Amino acid sequence: MAITAAQVKELREMTGAGMMDAKKALTETDGDMDAAVDWLRTKGLAKAAKKSGRTAAEGLVAVEVNGGTGVAVEVNAETDFVAKNAEFQEMVGGIAKTATGVDSVEALAEADLGGKKVSEVLTDKIAKIGENMTLRRMAKVEGDVVASYVHNAAAPGMGQIGVLVALKGGDEAFGKQVAMHIAAANPASLSEADLDPEVVEKERQVQIDIAKESGKPDAVIEKMIVGRMKKFLAEVTLLGQQFVINPDLTVEKAAEEAGATIVGFVRMQVGEGIEKKEEDFAAEVAKAAQG
Repeated sequence: MAITAAQVKELREMTGAGMMDAKKALTETDGDMDAAVDWLRTKGLAKAAKKSGRTAAEGLVAVEVNGGTGVAVEVNAETDFVAKNAEFQEMVGGIAKTATGVDSVEALAEADLGGKKVSEVLTDKIAKIGENMTLRRMAKVEGDVVASYVHNAAAPGMGQIGVLVALKGGDEAFGKQVAMHIAAANPASLSEADLDPEVVEKERQVQIDIAKESGKPDAVIEKMIVGRMKKFLAEVTLLGQQFVINPDLTVEKAAEEAGATIVGFVRMQVGEGIEKKEEDFAAEVAKAAQG
């Protein structure tokens, strides 16, 4: 298949690889972006192995804590102008409060908010503001203590990144520190046991391919893989990460010293994984002015 300049540009931005290396990787993998990243890593040409979730759609994530229950909700809109709109923010806050009493985004859409279903409130706001909006997702955690943190807050309790941490034991102050760590470090799971086996296997295969490129004996390669997988698991699991507040400790060890056990967390970022057609700023303003 023909490889476009846009694909090459995207891959370069994701990996830091050179133009020709990026083009070759896409050619070798028939334009599959994820496979191209792995190809570059195998050849030692990718400067950045991690890919953060693509923040494409606009809107807000709101967090709400009620006793031992915490909920995070994402509501999307077309532009960041709406995310800064006081009416939109008030609606998102009301939806988050309502979410503490339900267990799924489907139930949330049917729940009552000021005498109307949440879905109807959303429809009314779409008609009034003139932009499409979606109630995308929600997530809950429960524990003895639930702490929250919002990064890039647009209003109290809502912003671009919302984090919830559930603890058994400990206190809210420590939970807030862990929540801030999660916002910054973006762990893939709480522990190795919670990590998607496909993610682990994919990384293992990449490390095998990298090790084989070294030309070293199989016995040495096996040891290399074990060590690299141990490092990988420490980097992507919350309990294994170095605590940003005190890098001399892992998060798990810091929790032990605080008399707490971390039993769950949620990190929700606006627009993760949603593709968005790019528009220049002038076009975005013109579109907003047209209503």
